[in-house]
Amino acid sequence: MIDVIIVVNLSAIDLNLLHVLAVTLEERSATRAARRLGVTQSAVSNALARARELLGDPLLVRDGRGMAPTPVAEELLPELAAAMGQLRAAIEHRRAFDPRTSTRELTLACADNSQIADVPPVAAALAREMPLARLRVVSIDYLVAAGGMSAGGIDVVIGLRKRDPGLRVAPLYRDPTVGVVRHDHPIVRQRLTRGSFPRLGFIDVHIPLGRPGRGHAMVEQALRAQGLVRRIALVVPGFAAAAMAAAGSDLVAFMPRRVAVALGSHLAVRIVELPVEDLGHEMWLAWHERTHKDPAAACLRRVIQETLRGVDAPSSGAMVRPDPVRPDPG
Repeated sequence: MIDVIIVVNLSAIDLNLLHVLAVTLEERSATRAARRLGVTQSAVSNALARARELLGDPLLVRDGRGMAPTPVAEELLPELAAAMGQLRAAIEHRRAFDPRTSTRELTLACADNSQIADVPPVAAALAREMPLARLRVVSIDYLVAAGGMSAGGIDVVIGLRKRDPGLRVAPLYRDPTVGVVRHDHPIVRQRLTRGSFPRLGFIDVHIPLGRPGRGHAMVEQALRAQGLVRRIALVVPGFAAAAMAAAGSDLVAFMPRRVAVALGSHLAVRIVELPVEDLGHEMWLAWHERTHKDPAAACLRRVIQETLRGVDAPSSGAMVRPDPVRPDPG
């Protein structure tokens, strides 16, 4: 016996048609269905005709002064009612979003500097706001490989400002770039001097898919403008690996101050100032238009902004309290 599978193109079906059909089957009257739906009787009749064509069955037939459902309609009615009820419940649940009971999984994409310095306070704050939710953190590699935010699956990104179509952004904080060396470095003291550059080897960090990113290009451009050139001795895919390498060698790593402070509390490294003034990155929160109205994603954005917006890059392990925040720009 060969089973025949019929594939229905759901995109070609008007969901409102099924809603009208469900109400008409319940009322067994086009007049009462029209009154309940707030439409004309002719609109109900037209919808019923289209439903008959779609399903290949009369569905409702004349029975005295009313209408009687066919066996197909009687079988279909509870399924339609259940489907409409689930859809209605899903919509009402979204409108009545409660962060205390939400079990949503929310996805944040960021580089490892934010994974180290930003995710811990954000995760703690989100656990207080949405105690049953789950925060999933993915890398910039994952973001790029997944096709960016427009492809779906990622709710927010912490990183450099993006200007892609369909994206919304909000500022978070500025993070100066510093040098990181081992505690007993034989050449570098409190500051990395111009004269020491030719004698040093440097660690470069390539984050997105193992290639130089925009942050890397900004640092290189600022150094070249001051006539400084780094001799790259090691390339790694993240700041944690760069700090580990600096702790065990005479190489020098450049990284955002916030992640340098966080890693410095665990590794035998120290922060040194650079001979280039005002070198650093503005960090932004970005999200796609498709999630702008989603209440759970909006809650995550608010938590991130309240936790991170306006924080100063600390000179010690203490985190500066953020300034009061404004809501997402509409």
